[in-house]
Amino acid sequence: MKRFTVLAVIFIGLISTPFSSLAAPLDEVKNLVSEHYKGEIPSNIVDIDSIDEIMKQLDPYSTYFTREEFEAYTNSINNTTTGIGVTIEEHPKGIQIVGTFEGGAAAQAGISPGDIILSVDGIATNGMSIQQASSMITGKEGTAVQLQILTSNNSKQVFNITRKKFTIPVVTKELLAGSVGYISMNSFSDDGAVLVQKAKVDLEKKGATSFILDLRNNGGGYVHTAEELIGLFPNSPDAFKIITTKETTLTKSMKQPSLFPANTKVLVNGYSASASEMTAAALLDQKSATLYGQTTYGKGSMQSFFSLSDESIIKLTVANFTGPKGTLIHKKGVKPNYETEVGYELLQAHQDALVESYKNYKKMSALLNVPTTKQFTITFSGTVVENTKQKVELVKLGSTNTVPVTIKAKSSKQFVVTPTAPLEKGAAYLLLIHPTFQTNAGIMMRNGAYVEVTVQP
Repeated sequence: MKRFTVLAVIFIGLISTPFSSLAAPLDEVKNLVSEHYKGEIPSNIVDIDSIDEIMKQLDPYSTYFTREEFEAYTNSINNTTTGIGVTIEEHPKGIQIVGTFEGGAAAQAGISPGDIILSVDGIATNGMSIQQASSMITGKEGTAVQLQILTSNNSKQVFNITRKKFTIPVVTKELLAGSVGYISMNSFSDDGAVLVQKAKVDLEKKGATSFILDLRNNGGGYVHTAEELIGLFPNSPDAFKIITTKETTLTKSMKQPSLFPANTKVLVNGYSASASEMTAAALLDQKSATLYGQTTYGKGSMQSFFSLSDESIIKLTVANFTGPKGTLIHKKGVKPNYETEVGYELLQAHQDALVESYKNYKKMSALLNVPTTKQFTITFSGTVVENTKQKVELVKLGSTNTVPVTIKAKSSKQFVVTPTAPLEKGAAYLLLIHPTFQTNAGIMMRNGAYVEVTVQP
């Protein structure tokens, strides 16, 4: 299934080599395909009389561009473009929206991931290719496009959206509760690894002691960026194996001066593709990080660009790649260390990061589907007295927030912890009971404890 990002135009793929140029477009394409294409070459290629017809018989990632289309395409990889700001893929009912970008026109109009575009300006999208849909949805700044949308709750809505220019940050960051640095990377842009390293250093200055790198919904980008990103992890000397029509080679990563810690967690999902999968496979093969989420998209092919004599360009699949230890990616995807339900990747990784930082804390029975008004009763085996040092934290997972609580003795062996505001519906929390309670003889708790908490939806 093809997938495309409509910022202007963006792909799920890998840019691997600079342009090379030949002479007379149709013959050039035939020669390039015959010499470089990694895949089944059309048996009648000599008799095909158009470039478009040749491209139709190649894999979904080999594409023909005019110079103008290519300029928009490369701009979108670096996240500067004009459009409505959605990631799309083909769907039996039309064109499905995989993701929306903050600040984009689609998100502002209320369009959400999972929605399906049924028509564009009155033209049905059923059976339409991603490139066709993209060319219709994108356009000049200030112009409008009408989309009929089938929402995730099966209702049909019509949106009139004005295209606009915007820049999407390749990397965003925040310090989660418990000194966990969170870095999200949405594209392997030319400077993507540099931006990730800068975000890491900035978060360390703010107190981050562990990290989560989010590659969910990241469709790929430049190969050198993947090599640089893999080099940010310890024990990652290798990046990937490349399998061309002629040979198999092992490519080294680009070692960086400041590395992520060994307990870094990386989030992936079914929309993590290509360079994201290259990174995930390298980390998995070399045990350089822990992966959370779902099996990735399964695009283990690499494309190069070739400039034709009329200044048009073809993107051609020239190789497949695997993890450095041979983990297969193409049409299979990378299976993470810990598989989670969709939407719970960050929550599980954050929880595990917190638990790791409190190694001697005892795990107590989980509290599931509690009401938003939940109070927590802590029961001790012996008499405990109140003191000013008692500390209990209620951390909202996946968030920067530690919920303020009050602690009050209920009896000589019980304390009641009350959040000062209602808990969020459907959210997950970690209750941390720190070893700050003591008996009337002044003996402190030996170890702390933690409780996993989920709230009713």
